[in-house]
Amino acid sequence: MIDILISLIIAGIAGSIARSLSGFSRGGCIISIVVGFIGAMIGSWLSRELQLPDPFVITIRSSTYYILWTIIGAVIFTAALSLITPDKKK
Repeated sequence: MIDILISLIIAGIAGSIARSLSGFSRGGCIISIVVGFIGAMIGSWLSRELQLPDPFVITIRSSTYYILWTIIGAVIFTAALSLITPDKKK
């Protein structure tokens, strides 16, 4: 149970950092967590395919989190998401 909570916190932080870097402002905390999880999948796939090193890794209770690649993947995801979603008129 603690591992799931830690994963949610790390995904939320990484997702909110990525959202602020890419300028995607829709949604709240849940959207940040979802963006963080999808960013982790995209970032880990990208680092494996390009055989890039993991410069910022955190290990908590035998679970490894690749923070930099999670943020990079989440930025890529939010940039693509902001391109395909229409702008709200104010």
